[in-house]
Amino acid sequence: MKKNFKIINNFLINLPTPSNISYWWNFGSILGVCLLVQLISGIFLSMHYTPSINNAFYSLIHITRDVNFGWMTRVIHANGASMFFFFMFIHTGRGIYYGSFLKKKVWISGTLIMLTLMATAFLGYVLPWGQMSFWGATVITNLLSAIPYLGNTLVSWIWGGFSVENPTLNRFFSFHFILPFILCLMIMFHLIFLHEKGSSNPLGLKNKIDKISFHPYFTIKDLYGFMLVFIMFLFINFKTPFLLNDPENFTPANPMVTPPHIQPEWYFLFAYAILRSIPNKLGGVLALFMSIIIILTLPFTMNLKFKSSSMYLVKKILFLIFCSTFMLLTWIGAKPVEPPFILIGQILTVIYFSYFLVNPFLYKITK
Repeated sequence: MKKNFKIINNFLINLPTPSNISYWWNFGSILGVCLLVQLISGIFLSMHYTPSINNAFYSLIHITRDVNFGWMTRVIHANGASMFFFFMFIHTGRGIYYGSFLKKKVWISGTLIMLTLMATAFLGYVLPWGQMSFWGATVITNLLSAIPYLGNTLVSWIWGGFSVENPTLNRFFSFHFILPFILCLMIMFHLIFLHEKGSSNPLGLKNKIDKISFHPYFTIKDLYGFMLVFIMFLFINFKTPFLLNDPENFTPANPMVTPPHIQPEWYFLFAYAILRSIPNKLGGVLALFMSIIIILTLPFTMNLKFKSSSMYLVKKILFLIFCSTFMLLTWIGAKPVEPPFILIGQILTVIYFSYFLVNPFLYKITK
């Protein structure tokens, strides 16, 4: 018992923390709260959900109309996913800007967490069994058919048949339920790696002297962040609960009717836009995966004297261009596959990947 208290004390109370870290460092703890919200709401939803192609859509109607506070649980879970990704993108962007990627084990574990979260979110998006859920699952799983020799066999194996049907929905539900608990384990390792050498700071200096205990200084800061997020989250849930939902997903899945424009949730649109911008199917799939995995190259290509980009004017400008490109790709991903959106998407894709190629060379020039 004494040993357990010592671990908690070292992790949450007397943890030596740089005195100058700003509110940009709040998003790690906010993401922990997001995961907790998703776990609790997801467990309650699973008690009433039916993973069957004949009943899945109507089980959600039952949850919304008949279960006590079922409508609220469903809205919290759906919007909680968007909130999770929104803060994860900010958390990752902060890591890129302030050079947190130089802590290799923390950065690699964080990237694996992001990939696992994306897989979990995709599986969850299929479960309502609306039109966009069904056709989104069909399109995304079909991408694996681009893999030479094994592609078609792999797709049939994932489907459990010759199309997205009952076995697919069942296994997607199983994995969607299991993966969040694996995420919890991965986050534990992420925190252990982080606390080995401590948090980074806005100046990016290896300062081991100017540190203060985590509690009460940063617990208060975190609580302030939690309150702001909670207010924003409540406003979305009670004022515009279906703002981020696709209207097509309020129609039961129909394999005989294809929606005019198939698209994933907003947090996948940047990768979807990159996928569409490559004319070749296999090339598009590789670009899709590389759009996320490429951030793993940062710890190995960058060796900054000052970790933070705030010390380099050119890098600040490049980072702003990168953020703008990310947002524009998200916008393009929601547009039809037609001129001029195809050309704009291709230009933005080149700019997106150029950031990771140009930055190391710029460092050598500005060093």
